[in-house]
Amino acid sequence: MKIWLTVAIICLLTPNIGRDAEPVLEWANIEQEAASVLSRYIQIDTTNPPGNEIKAAEFLKSIFDGEGIEAKIIEASTGRANLYAVLRGDGSRRSIILLNHMDVVPADERLWKAKPFSGEIKDGVIWGRGALDDKGPAIMELAAMLALKRQKIALKSDVIFLGTADEEAGGALGAGYLLEKYPELFDNVGLVFNEGGGIRVGEDGRARVYNVSVAEKTPLWLRLTATGTPGHGSSPGNDMAVHKLIAALSRLMTYQSPIKVVAEVQKFYADTAQTEPEPRRTGYRDLRRALEDSAFRSEFLADARGRGSVSNTIAITRITGSDKVNVISGVATAEIDIRLLPGEDPKVVMDQVRGLIDDESIKIEVLLSFPAAVSQPHPEAMKVITEFAKSHDAGVPVVAPLVRGFTDCHFFREKGIPCLGFMPHRSPSSSEGLVHGVDERIDLESFNFGVRAMYEIVRKLATE
Repeated sequence: MKIWLTVAIICLLTPNIGRDAEPVLEWANIEQEAASVLSRYIQIDTTNPPGNEIKAAEFLKSIFDGEGIEAKIIEASTGRANLYAVLRGDGSRRSIILLNHMDVVPADERLWKAKPFSGEIKDGVIWGRGALDDKGPAIMELAAMLALKRQKIALKSDVIFLGTADEEAGGALGAGYLLEKYPELFDNVGLVFNEGGGIRVGEDGRARVYNVSVAEKTPLWLRLTATGTPGHGSSPGNDMAVHKLIAALSRLMTYQSPIKVVAEVQKFYADTAQTEPEPRRTGYRDLRRALEDSAFRSEFLADARGRGSVSNTIAITRITGSDKVNVISGVATAEIDIRLLPGEDPKVVMDQVRGLIDDESIKIEVLLSFPAAVSQPHPEAMKVITEFAKSHDAGVPVVAPLVRGFTDCHFFREKGIPCLGFMPHRSPSSSEGLVHGVDERIDLESFNFGVRAMYEIVRKLATE
């Protein structure tokens, strides 16, 4: 009798005994598995153009299929695929999307230390194009979903993995296509997690700030076309297309966009002031006022990240002319990447560009443009992230930066769906140069932290 009573008491105090207990997660195994999956994922070349994301979608779908998680591939055109996988909850809370894109930018193998599509794991680092943007974050999300499934977690929210095509070229065949053609997939979505933020660490490896972005600059991509008289390179005339184009571009290069501190930027710098040494600390507390001081202004604008946060930017990224050195082409083109602050009107900026070029013979085409969109507040998600930061990095601020690039978030924000830019891996500021750059890679320690962090954050949001 005493033995039976003792067992009964233990069962009451430990509810999982005699019931369906949650399986214990072996995180070392999960991390090793996730790193292996990322290595293989990087080896699938999804350079955009042409993208060919179907191979990546099939690879990821096979993993979800093996776990019993429903998944389907949605093609926008031949080979341009998107992947939608869902772990069902009871529907009592709105769905959570874990968003990522499967395409990557080109990589010139001649400049890399490791082959860009090798997925090599060496010295605690995973190498390859997409390790940071955006295949590494995708596998953090995938691993979190697998852990939730394997633990048999009772979810209140559906948790959706959404791998999209074409993000690097604007997203028309990816998130934009899905929201337009399959709006029913997003009827009950209350929150999207995506790239665009993370945990910034110092050189000592300690966290400095948690960046959770809610706003982005928007692109205005233009193509300039100049025409002139073609001919032999030995007989240049006064009507050369390339010369006209260079003259126009030189006027754009000398232009300095006005400084404007939007509300999101003013708040971000005030929120991060405590992490900076003087005199930046004082200046960041009121950036608008600080930029009135010429010395502070000069130092702040000397940094490309600083200048990009307080002004529109113009980058000449492509120039084409003749395909032979001794031929004068009748046509020359340039492509320009303009990034606009929130609130800027693309039409007004277009008129400014026309005025700066001051040559009506040059044709200007818009390649990509969409309106700025800021996420609606999501206090619950910010609360969960803040609590996570307190438990793992006490005293580190959680702030909302303005992303100088753009992501698929804008498609969701335009529909009124909150999209937070936050992938919880730890990275130093120097890693920014690796995104779209040479020798892109992610530290295993950072990646492993991101896998666990994504699981903890999503589990809390989907169950409580």
